[in-house]
Amino acid sequence: MPRSTERPAPRQQSTAYVALGANLGDARATLDAAFVALAGLPGTALQAASSLYRTAPIDSSGPDYLNAVVRLDTTLAPRALLAALHAIEDAHGRARPYRNAPRTLDLDLLMHDQRRLEGPALTLPHPRLHERAFVLWPLAEIAPNLVVPGRGHVKLLLSQVAGQRIDKLPPC
Repeated sequence: MPRSTERPAPRQQSTAYVALGANLGDARATLDAAFVALAGLPGTALQAASSLYRTAPIDSSGPDYLNAVVRLDTTLAPRALLAALHAIEDAHGRARPYRNAPRTLDLDLLMHDQRRLEGPALTLPHPRLHERAFVLWPLAEIAPNLVVPGRGHVKLLLSQVAGQRIDKLPPC
């Protein structure tokens, strides 16, 4: 049987937004390491990273969180990207003892292009993206004209989280 010389078509490049958060250990160092890990994912380039923000835990206790959002260009499909995010969390000691527990690292896939998915393991856009200042402020910093499917413009969504405390940290 002759061998085919055709190569599979390369996966389409997508734009993904990922929220980062940490409130245990050296959160700043963990987020810095996570930026490097995200940039090193196969078929992925880190295109933008927001400033770091300090926020109080929501529906939880523990120390304040440090948060950021990144924009990735990636050939990874949504579920493959989510699996890669979980692997990075695990490498940084992420434990899930209960819902909203304090954590060494939390990586949430917010959006993958304009895809809308709903399933037990992954919902896109992230179902609480529009309710969280710690997501919207850094997202607006790197993508001020972004439209969240089913929710609207990021800039307009900020008014819905005006009562949540968030402090932009100075660069190191």
